[in-house]
Amino acid sequence: MRPVRVLVAAVAAAAALAPSVASADTPASPVTQHVTHRGYDVTVPASWRVVDLVERPAACLIFDTPTVYLGPAGTQQDCPAHAGPGTYGLWIRSQGSTRAPVGARILDRGAAVSVRPDAGGERHVVVRDAGVLVSSFGGVRAAEVLRSAHLTAEARRAPAPSHAERASGSAQQAVARVKVPGRFTGRGFDACTAPGGNVMSAWRKSSNFRSVGVYIGGVSRACAQPRLTADWVRKRVAGGWHPLPIWVGLQAPCERDRFGHTMSNDPGTARAQGRQAAGAAADRAQNLAIGKRSVLYYDIEGYNNANTTCRRAVLNFLSGWTNQLHRRDYRSGVYSSISSGISDLSDTFNNDRFTPPNHIWAAWWNGERNVDFKPYVPDGKWSGRQRVHQYRGGHNETHGGRTLNIDSNYMRVN
Repeated sequence: MRPVRVLVAAVAAAAALAPSVASADTPASPVTQHVTHRGYDVTVPASWRVVDLVERPAACLIFDTPTVYLGPAGTQQDCPAHAGPGTYGLWIRSQGSTRAPVGARILDRGAAVSVRPDAGGERHVVVRDAGVLVSSFGGVRAAEVLRSAHLTAEARRAPAPSHAERASGSAQQAVARVKVPGRFTGRGFDACTAPGGNVMSAWRKSSNFRSVGVYIGGVSRACAQPRLTADWVRKRVAGGWHPLPIWVGLQAPCERDRFGHTMSNDPGTARAQGRQAAGAAADRAQNLAIGKRSVLYYDIEGYNNANTTCRRAVLNFLSGWTNQLHRRDYRSGVYSSISSGISDLSDTFNNDRFTPPNHIWAAWWNGERNVDFKPYVPDGKWSGRQRVHQYRGGHNETHGGRTLNIDSNYMRVN
């Protein structure tokens, strides 16, 4: 029997909205569908895409459109380098030997859960009666569909969790942490999803890349991170890599047509939202063995900074981000377009109303491997090993027989 079943359920009420000239035999358009995996059944909008990862092992777990992914992630996902802030969706897979993410709720009976996601827009649930791990991404809109979940006759109870596994879902485990990015001058790359250890080893031996940008969370993160764990981070640092942790949360309020999650226009509210994002990012960093005094970079995509209300909201949000990270004993970084976010931060560098980040990461695809940001940023600002330059956008590179789609960076950091 196939482990995956998708049934489309038409809602009768939709027929009443059909034009009066429609034939009585015209079927109503489906508005929902049931997606079932290992006896765990959830109802989602009919417009959501459903991807069977067993049939498509190279598929990237990317939420560029609302999607339900079913099954284990492939070992070599075909992901873009930089997916813009994503939308929402679910990932349902067998728990097997996979350790539940920190903060996951473990259910011994039943399938429905409350809709409240964490501050990064995610919700993780282990459903013992079906032996599945269910993750929602993109905030409340995705998490709320978990309220519809129920178990079918196909559900098979998994073995009882060990004491260590239960603890991993309810409390933060003690881990040896590392400080990132560390002192480094040279080339790096970022990819939508953290590459596997064998890929990272091949690139370490066959290329001059030594830094890797990795998306650790945020309500607008486009790609899931099936390989990203504290162990992944520690091994990369031990192997000579310099990770750049990236948080992708609320975007500029004037870009609501582009992004599903945007910050408030009100400066005070935006600043509070920045503090909240920083707190969530610090929590996630600690869970990933990223220790104090590390730099956490906020991804604010390009925006219309000619809109003064929008510009003020972004600057207040990023000030809240920086201030709260400092309270948590982390350093702050901001990734943005050279002509919007980075330019605005430079213009207000000495403005007492705003707190500048410790590091800047400029997206400026001019092909130049340097950290010269003139005329947008003069040499006297962020001049003490505090700059990253994304000089080339998404493209394929192959090293050691392993191909990735990456953005290229040059940096001088510490």
